[in-house]
Amino acid sequence: MTRYTTEITSDQLVSDNPIHQRLLKAYYVAKEHIQGDLLELGCGEGRGIEIIKPLCNRYVALDKIAEVINELKEKYPDVVFRQSIFPPLVDLSDDGFDTIVSFQVIEHIENDGLFLKEIYRVLKPGGKALITTPNRPKSLTRNPWHIREYTENELYKLAKSIFPKVEMVGISGNQKVMTYYEQNKKSVEKIMRWDILDLQHRLPASVLKIPYDLLNRFNRNKLGNHNSNLVKNITHQDYLVTSQVKDSLDLFCILQK
Repeated sequence: MTRYTTEITSDQLVSDNPIHQRLLKAYYVAKEHIQGDLLELGCGEGRGIEIIKPLCNRYVALDKIAEVINELKEKYPDVVFRQSIFPPLVDLSDDGFDTIVSFQVIEHIENDGLFLKEIYRVLKPGGKALITTPNRPKSLTRNPWHIREYTENELYKLAKSIFPKVEMVGISGNQKVMTYYEQNKKSVEKIMRWDILDLQHRLPASVLKIPYDLLNRFNRNKLGNHNSNLVKNITHQDYLVTSQVKDSLDLFCILQK
């Protein structure tokens, strides 16, 4: 597959490896919660399907990009793929799934409350939904591809208004990961010194998407060339589940109906 924007992180570009492994970690953390019939909302290019598919009885995956869905249908004929823009979750009945996963998606959803209400609706009683999203205090710049980002308390409050049981943990990293994070942070700060008018927060997101992607790709390539061993040797095992959620890179939210 060839859609290698920085928002759709590649598993084939070395410079994307730290972010790819960070996103992959969610599927490994999810394994202990997977059972029965599973729905994935925003499957992207199918990054974690092989990890969790053996653990469920039926796998249904939705994504808005038709090209992605068509390619995944050929790769995984035993998974049901549907092209869908959500919410709402059209043609999905109430109480239909034991497990729902949606990783790095809610930050792209305009109506996040409706999104979670729809997840609640299609979950079976006692079923679990697993959601990840960036932890806003750890974001280095405004991401124009995101409608919003959340703090731990903001996501918990939203989820608790819909689900009776909400557990929050975080995805952090070991020294190797945090060395990459700090290098990335310093590099981004150097770039953002040129934004003396704070245009990243003043301009519409639609105007910022292309320059954001170009600069983000430039920065990842620069970090990859500067310290290639660090970048290529980070694995999902270097990312860690933590109870210190406010200091984590990603929020991992476990919802139960």
